[in-house]
Amino acid sequence: MNALFFLVPIAVLLGAGFALAFLWAVRDGQYDDVDDAAERVLHDDA
Repeated sequence: MNALFFLVPIAVLLGAGFALAFLWAVRDGQYDDVDDAAERVLHDDA
């Protein structure tokens, strides 16, 4: 039971940190164009 008082806040903080990092990446535009890099391989620039 004592371990829960230690582990639950750590889990909540880690979850909040990952959620904030995800929201920051979305607002920064990291997921705007997900198909361009995959299709760039198929086009021949030469």
